[in-house]
Amino acid sequence: MNRRRFLQGVIALVLGAIVAGTYGFLIEPMLRLRVRRWRISPPGWTGGPLKVAVLADLHAGEPWVSLDRVRRIVARTNALGADLIVILGDLPAGHRFVSRAVPLADVTEALSHLGAPLGVHAILGNHDWWDDRAAQARGGGPSLVAGLLQAAGIPVLQNRALRISPGPAGSTFWLAGVDDQLAFPQGGGRFAGLDDLSGTLSQITDDAPVILLAHEPDIFPKVPDRVALTLSGHTHGGQFRLFGWSPVVPSAYGNRFAYGHVREGARDLVVSGGIGCSILPVRFGVVPEITMIELS
Repeated sequence: MNRRRFLQGVIALVLGAIVAGTYGFLIEPMLRLRVRRWRISPPGWTGGPLKVAVLADLHAGEPWVSLDRVRRIVARTNALGADLIVILGDLPAGHRFVSRAVPLADVTEALSHLGAPLGVHAILGNHDWWDDRAAQARGGGPSLVAGLLQAAGIPVLQNRALRISPGPAGSTFWLAGVDDQLAFPQGGGRFAGLDDLSGTLSQITDDAPVILLAHEPDIFPKVPDRVALTLSGHTHGGQFRLFGWSPVVPSAYGNRFAYGHVREGARDLVVSGGIGCSILPVRFGVVPEITMIELS
């Protein structure tokens, strides 16, 4: 290789790194948004056709997820015509690189404009608890984010199950939500969770199908076949994902539950790629998304 070709190669590598860095830090996480659709027929679903729009991991904070962007996401979600909208937790920014914080009261006010015939419901994520200094000092609730969501007219399912009737075509189903599994850091990589799966499912009093909301997908191996579909976020698809593989996933199960639709036995799980970022404001191959589930 002569000197000229060597320099051309170096320049190409540098330019490639600049382009990839610009895309990963600015374009994909800040400017792109898609609707990711999953059409699923879970073995345990008997509730008729149902469209569920999922918003996960907003992590609001400028410049990546500004208040104006949250409002645009709300408008686009409403335009999808979902029967039900669910918010899977983590409203605060999950990294320290924000140029300006977006007040959580403003975020929940924007979310209050979501609308669907069967309602809008939410659960809490780890950052909703971790960023709540008063709750961390108390070692328990009430949760600031839960209070703001409820004040905005959005019920928060904290180890609670709701019977929704009539659903599509007059059917009935249950919407259950567990509290966060990593709510209180204990040091040494250990966490005290507030989730109570068995207590939540014990509130179900008939054989109507169940949709479970759980921020972290790691609960899925414990979910019984009684639950037709589990919806989770938290992982952001690893934030860097190529050819269906993510090198780093915040899950004890690695890529098993990193992203998308997973069927294990008679159980179905969908993990949303979410909107925002955690630890670092970078996304590459995991475009921020509104997740649309079409059940039949």
